[in-house]
Amino acid sequence: MSTLGSTSVVFDLDGTLVDSEPNYYEACRTTLAEHGVPGFTWEEHESYVGISTQETLGILRKKYGIQATVAVLLTELNTRYLALARANTPVYPQMRKFVERLHAAGVPMAVASGSSPEAIEAILSGTGLAAQLRAYVSADAVAHGKPAPDIFLEAARRMGAMPAHCTVVEDAIPGAVAAYAAGMHCIAVPYVISQAGDPAFATAGLLFRGGQREFTAEAAYDWLARTAARDTAGTPYPLDG
Repeated sequence: MSTLGSTSVVFDLDGTLVDSEPNYYEACRTTLAEHGVPGFTWEEHESYVGISTQETLGILRKKYGIQATVAVLLTELNTRYLALARANTPVYPQMRKFVERLHAAGVPMAVASGSSPEAIEAILSGTGLAAQLRAYVSADAVAHGKPAPDIFLEAARRMGAMPAHCTVVEDAIPGAVAAYAAGMHCIAVPYVISQAGDPAFATAGLLFRGGQREFTAEAAYDWLARTAARDTAGTPYPLDG
């Protein structure tokens, strides 16, 4: 058992562990342009952060009247995204430190992402995170993506952990909603800073309102340690950590 008791941690990938959103935006922008939809903006892309790629394409296909199927669009986008991801996907430095510290403490960890299995594998392998994060769940493996709790519950199952002993690390509103629905703790690090005041993030046990620029491995680890101690003692604690 780790020094954090029975704690297990589930990480979102895109926008949480790695800054992959620019790559997703470029892949989506060029795919839409190929199908007669020019001018897809970063601001529009941000409104879909946290939603699985397949669901996002389904929404965009309907919105713009694209004739190609979601399956075709997904294949094209994934091909473009994987090329970009393999070339450059930066890991947030403090997140890497957090993962390394949890790994050293023997804390079970998994990744739960709306990305395809191929994209998850490419990023974890290319960034070296695969050495510490061996378990992952793609939205492809569950019936419903975020904000449904399915992906986090499946991650807990694969780690052999009780949901109540899991902490989710998330950057997006759908992920925070899913963590709460799964009965898990949540550390929220908003990718879109302007969304930090959304009620969904108020359910997080620890919220870094300034996003990645405010997040530190030390603060997150210390909060986990306090939470584990309180859970073990059976004492209540405030949501704001």
